[in-house]
Amino acid sequence: MLKAKNRLGLVFFPAYDWAISPTHPEREERLLYTQDQLREEGIFDIEGIVELKPDIAEDEDVMRSHFCFPDVQSVVTPSHMISAGGALRAARAVLDGEVDKAYALVRPPGHHAMKSVHGNRGFCNINNESIMVEYIREKYGKRRIAIVDTDCHHGDGTQDIFWHDPDVLFISIHQDGRTLYPGSGHLRELGGPNARGKTINIPLPPNTSEEGFIYTIDNMVLPILDHFKPEIIINSAGQDNHYTDPITNMNFTAHGYALLNEKLNPHIAVLEGGYSIQGALPYVNLGIVLAMAGLDYSHVKEPDYDLNYSPQEDDITEYISQLKEPVLNNYFNPKPDTERAPVGQFSIRHKNIYYDTDGIQESQKEYIMICNDCRGLLMIESTASINPPCAGIDIPVDGCKRCQTEGYRLYERAVKSKEYISVQLTDRVKKEYKRVKAAGY
Repeated sequence: MLKAKNRLGLVFFPAYDWAISPTHPEREERLLYTQDQLREEGIFDIEGIVELKPDIAEDEDVMRSHFCFPDVQSVVTPSHMISAGGALRAARAVLDGEVDKAYALVRPPGHHAMKSVHGNRGFCNINNESIMVEYIREKYGKRRIAIVDTDCHHGDGTQDIFWHDPDVLFISIHQDGRTLYPGSGHLRELGGPNARGKTINIPLPPNTSEEGFIYTIDNMVLPILDHFKPEIIINSAGQDNHYTDPITNMNFTAHGYALLNEKLNPHIAVLEGGYSIQGALPYVNLGIVLAMAGLDYSHVKEPDYDLNYSPQEDDITEYISQLKEPVLNNYFNPKPDTERAPVGQFSIRHKNIYYDTDGIQESQKEYIMICNDCRGLLMIESTASINPPCAGIDIPVDGCKRCQTEGYRLYERAVKSKEYISVQLTDRVKKEYKRVKAAGY
């Protein structure tokens, strides 16, 4: 009998009852074809590969990562809570020693969901990876975590959530935002004033092929990971870089995804995008599963590979090689934040966010305490086209006494002011999660 080198847990949740529309690419078939493929290939007959049932996330799990306005249940469905729970189950299996690695093949996806949530943007309501990361930190005490997002679209939600966190390294490899939704993920986006250089974006040109992705992993991602030395590596495993994907412009293959995963060597992978439901996903996921299990994936090949795959053009190869120096400098020698407030004061950021799926416009004012003793108290004031003003206050995992005291002062002032229809306090030090809503909401 074939035996996996790495014990691997697979968590499936196709979300039968959730789709943006019956014909939308974000629907249950995204995973059903993969399930059929893995069973046809006899994956579950391999010793060391097991299927795990997802957990169901609770409101508290979501509130560690998000300010959901006016509350969690207003922005999620049961499918979202099970999808997030699938990521939690994958983490639990690895950290409890049930398996060596885990792959959460779940939907709905989540990497476009930001710290503040009023609805769905980029097919995402809540962020599965960030919910999992904060669960790991609270339940297992792990602090230093790396997330490598290989979805074709920039992981702007994950970036936003960990923008101020020096203990989470976020690397996004994506099609250049000048050519694709959400239009972000540029080299200059380096992280907040307390976490400069812990956000690394690698925007690749359209039509990047296997050669370009593997060059990026070998020459940019792995040197940064080797220096950061994370306790856990998580792969946001979006599969829409594939040459058959209908909504992107890249030229990656199933074999390339498997090789990327082997080189990255993540502890946990979580499925994100990928909308070539029959032509790519079954083969990409098969390759990733075999790579994570430490098995031979050289035979994995799309049926139309010889007809439709083309090697990378020389000008793209040259362009990507020129990205190496600025990307490495962004991590090893990040430019200082010239607008950084003095220690003990708040730096302020204004953001306008459009929820393309739900048609919601959000206006946001974000405050981060500049602190030498922790990653800083965070407060967000948010107004959306569907919600009057709301506020969220976040005391971080390593929150110092000053930030804890100031956090409760801001929370009590916000509640008493009656300016906001919803006020949330997330206290990661005391593990307390409070919410006050105005009457009628």
